Amino acid sequence: MLAKELAHHGHLAHLLLGYTRTLMVQAGQTAACNRHHSLLQRLARWLLLALDRSPTRELAVTHELIAGALGVRRESVTMAAATLQEAGAIDCQRGHIRMVDRESLEAMSCECYQVIRWECDSLSRAAS
Repeated sequence: MLAKELAHHGHLAHLLLGYTRTLMVQAGQTAACNRHHSLLQRLARWLLLALDRSPTRELAVTHELIAGALGVRRESVTMAAATLQEAGAIDCQRGHIRMVDRESLEAMSCECYQVIRWECDSLSRAAS
């Protein structure tokens, strides 16, 4: 059934190609980000992307989980999160991170967040 729909180059095929493109852009941008940007910028980007998919301004997540996602030590995430907290961008409690000031968090992130967000937004527009 899927093969039949894809053969007709219908709306589903267009959406699947858009989804694939979005995943590739995100993977490529993340690889470049991991190579060229500081942990603080990468943490801000990761938090923003996770919060974009959250119905609230809070994430139930540990520094250990974030460290695994970013490929760094937990202690490094703790230090970077403390910097974001001191700047007033987030509030960290054990196992929870709450966004306090989105503008500050975006300012501390790198341009990779905007690239990935634009790509995800364009996929959402195409699906509508």
